[in-house]
Amino acid sequence: MFHSHSLKINGESIQTGFEGAALQLIRNQLGLTASRYGCGQEQCGACHVLIDGQSKPSCQLTVDTLVGRSVVTLESAQNPELPTTPYLKALQAAFIDEQAAQCGYCTSGLLISATALLMSAHETVSDLQIREALEPHLCRCGTHNRVFRAVKKTALQCGLKLTPSEVSA
Repeated sequence: MFHSHSLKINGESIQTGFEGAALQLIRNQLGLTASRYGCGQEQCGACHVLIDGQSKPSCQLTVDTLVGRSVVTLESAQNPELPTTPYLKALQAAFIDEQAAQCGYCTSGLLISATALLMSAHETVSDLQIREALEPHLCRCGTHNRVFRAVKKTALQCGLKLTPSEVSA
């Protein structure tokens, strides 16, 4: 039986009859290839997208779980109407400045989770909050400290105050 799903992805409404994993829809059907297939078990962070403002893995979510929700991928940075755009653009610039992206496989997921953190922060963000937001992401290139510095730099640019915690870079 054919089911049609009404979805909102990157601020645009779409209709699809696709059944399967959300990541497959996003990458293979819509051509939004920034989110990557890594482990397929929600363990590496490469497939993260924003769902209603929260960073979530998309590799095992089914398309029907996205109905009525707002989905944002890294490609949304091209849409100036979305509230995520200023954060994504600032984070992208900071990642370049800090040389935080090496091979780039994990970068989309890291940017998505950092965006969720900065958008939900209320005036301050701590080192520990940054580390917790980035914890689900595996980076085989070992750029964790650079990513951490890039997120801190962006937090300051976005007008947030940094609260140090016991753990720092």
